Amino acid sequence: MTSLVSPQLADQLSRIVGAPNLLLDEPLSKHTTFKIGGPADALVLPTSVEQVQQVIEARKEAQVPLRFMGLGSNILVSDVGVRGVIVKFAENFASVLVEGTRIVAQAGASNEQVAKAAQAHGLAGYEFASGIPGSIGGAAIMNAGAYDGEFSKVAVGLSCLSPEGKLVQVTAEQAQWSYRHSMMMDKGYVVLEATLELTHDDKDAIQARMDDLRERRESKQPLEMPSAGSTFKRPEGYFAGKLIQDAGLKGYTVGGAQISTKHSGFVVNTGKASAADVVQLIQDVHDRIFEKEGVHMEPEVRMWGFEESE
Repeated sequence: MTSLVSPQLADQLSRIVGAPNLLLDEPLSKHTTFKIGGPADALVLPTSVEQVQQVIEARKEAQVPLRFMGLGSNILVSDVGVRGVIVKFAENFASVLVEGTRIVAQAGASNEQVAKAAQAHGLAGYEFASGIPGSIGGAAIMNAGAYDGEFSKVAVGLSCLSPEGKLVQVTAEQAQWSYRHSMMMDKGYVVLEATLELTHDDKDAIQARMDDLRERRESKQPLEMPSAGSTFKRPEGYFAGKLIQDAGLKGYTVGGAQISTKHSGFVVNTGKASAADVVQLIQDVHDRIFEKEGVHMEPEVRMWGFEESE
């Protein structure tokens, strides 16, 4: 499929972020935890807020699509890839500062990185996220949660960019967090940085809780296989994994995609799954459970590039 990023735009992006931080026709299978996905026309790795703003302005002038990603832990990219420019917040945008009981983390910092920094300074409250395989930016937008913990319970503020590229400070109240949802998601805000308010506790006690959660995850979840974590949102009044298991779909396979035999809430890549395999499996699960229980199974994973393959 023809790239929407012209040589002129590519040259401009290279000048903004530096040639090593611009990847053209880059396979997104290298950048998602599913290990699935065709190429991005251009993937840029900014190192500053100013660079992000300049990329937004450059793509606006060129009138090409723009998307943002973190560590790719909640994205399914189509087999034909994604047209336009993708900004990835990763190691280049991942500083973590500890100031008293507060942690200020850039969007590309991983949840594990932030949890470890908190533990090292005797700060409790982010242990729940230590095993969530995503970034702070993604956690803020999705209101990530696990084991009775939730991002909204510890976050006090965010630094964001509006769709127009304007720097905006967002309070916890303005973020309007709910289950896997936020104002930033609705309005297309880009999270640049998050400030968390934690509490003092014994370092060993914090580490013990993190170790316990890790052991519980490893025993119940297929962490050894590529996936995007929990594939479906929790239907009100139900548990997605139990619905899938009770429908007899544990281990159900389409091509290289499979309902995990370890945890029915996960769709895993057994080795050579295509995005089409995953989409068909998700549809099959939805249809089977709606027929059996009258419940709609809504994917939690974000779908990228499928409008371009239709």
